[in-house]
Amino acid sequence: MTRHTPARSLEGVPFTTVATGKIRRHANPLKMLSPANVRDMARVPLGVVQARKAVAGFRPDVVLATGGYVAVPAGLAARMARVPLVLHEQTVRLGLANRKLAGSAARIAVSSESTLPLLPESVRPAAVVTGNPVRPEVLTGHPDKAVTALGLHAFDRRLPTVYVTGGAQGAQQINDVVGGELPWLLERANVVHQCGPAHVAALSARAAGLPAALAARYHLTPFVGPELPDVLALADVVVSRSGAGTLAELTALGKPAVFVPLASAAGNEQAHNARHLEESGAAVALLGDVGGGRLRGAVGPLLDDPARREAMAAAARAHGRPDAAEGLVDVILSAATR
Repeated sequence: MTRHTPARSLEGVPFTTVATGKIRRHANPLKMLSPANVRDMARVPLGVVQARKAVAGFRPDVVLATGGYVAVPAGLAARMARVPLVLHEQTVRLGLANRKLAGSAARIAVSSESTLPLLPESVRPAAVVTGNPVRPEVLTGHPDKAVTALGLHAFDRRLPTVYVTGGAQGAQQINDVVGGELPWLLERANVVHQCGPAHVAALSARAAGLPAALAARYHLTPFVGPELPDVLALADVVVSRSGAGTLAELTALGKPAVFVPLASAAGNEQAHNARHLEESGAAVALLGDVGGGRLRGAVGPLLDDPARREAMAAAARAHGRPDAAEGLVDVILSAATR
């Protein structure tokens, strides 16, 4: 939300944009006084005024804020208008925006039990664990539909299948390390590799040198669309980033995962997410520099030992909350009727 415009409609839902500003954090506090930060912070008071006007006009029974700098003006406007505020935190640790708004919240919905002791004591009574909502269709996939949709008939179904993804645009780090280990990986598994449009050419060149028997087990695609639920159903192991949405989906499905967190994520949240699951045996977290040896050390035992995969799947499933959307709705409604 970068500028204020009149109320509009997106897919039938009216919305109003307001000004806001982002804090670009740095280990050196002096570097936080950058021209971009100063400029953005000057936009926040304008955004609060705009949000306060929107709240006054719409007269909501409750305001839901899901964190990030875009939530700050609306959250402050809710406090000014004495409208109940519900915060939803998707990551293990509260982000900066939600930490600043927590004292004003009627309820704080968090994604994990481990988040509760990290909250300030003064706001813990308002907290409830709901998990992160997962798209219902993600839970309804079927392996055979993935084989048909992607033409994976040459896959050796006696072997486990690895789904590699770096998100819609792909992840250079993941693509490089997986691309370098393709011969080793394909001797042990089938691989569906969603690499992002910008990385197809380089990975296709790598795959061109594979023996035919191994190449038949490798499916490279720039993106995975509506067939994603079926690809996840087919996957025995997932190699991916560790954003909140990814964790919610993989734990709801009970999928063993090897996470390569995005180092530049705000507040290092992806590393915290990955460590949280690793500590309970629900995933493997590869932090810092990740080379082929570390990838083999993480993925190899899962591919070679079905019992180890099943144990990790059970641990992941224990963290999953497929009913998180319903739980969050209950929290919102309870705040609205207080």
